[in-house]
Amino acid sequence: MTIVLYILAGIILLLLVLILLAPKTYDVSRSIEISKPKGEVFEYLKSLKKMDEWSPWAKKDPNMEKKFTGTDGEVGATSYWNGNKDVGEGEQEITKIIEGERVESELRFLKPWKSTSDCYTEVKEDENGQTKVTWGFSGKNKFPMSIMMLFMSMDKMVGKDFEEGLASLKSNLEK
Repeated sequence: MTIVLYILAGIILLLLVLILLAPKTYDVSRSIEISKPKGEVFEYLKSLKKMDEWSPWAKKDPNMEKKFTGTDGEVGATSYWNGNKDVGEGEQEITKIIEGERVESELRFLKPWKSTSDCYTEVKEDENGQTKVTWGFSGKNKFPMSIMMLFMSMDKMVGKDFEEGLASLKSNLEK
């Protein structure tokens, strides 16, 4: 009986240590330079509907169910999707627009697991007259996902998708 108690105490202690060490937040972003005026790039990025033209997830399931509510490109506009196992189910709502600079959204994932993240696209004109676009998202790792993040990297999980999406964005805008 005492061996079982020691094992149980050891498991609890290990779990507590893992909880303390686990990353509590994540922040992933990627950037690219586009040879188009900042204003033109920003207007394109405000549209949730146009996001399907460059989103890597739209390519992973071109037949996914999509619904849009609100006025596209304005605060409150929402894009809902329900797709295959590669894209899951969720919605993205524009929560803030800093005209000509930044669009902020809330991502609400419903499947394969529930989570909420903050997402943004930001544009800046660089010294060469090009537009630097940064696409990113951040959020909090809740238990037990926080412990899983000790062994997984959100940056590695979605970073390549962000790079692929930004490359498509650049290609679409520079045509």
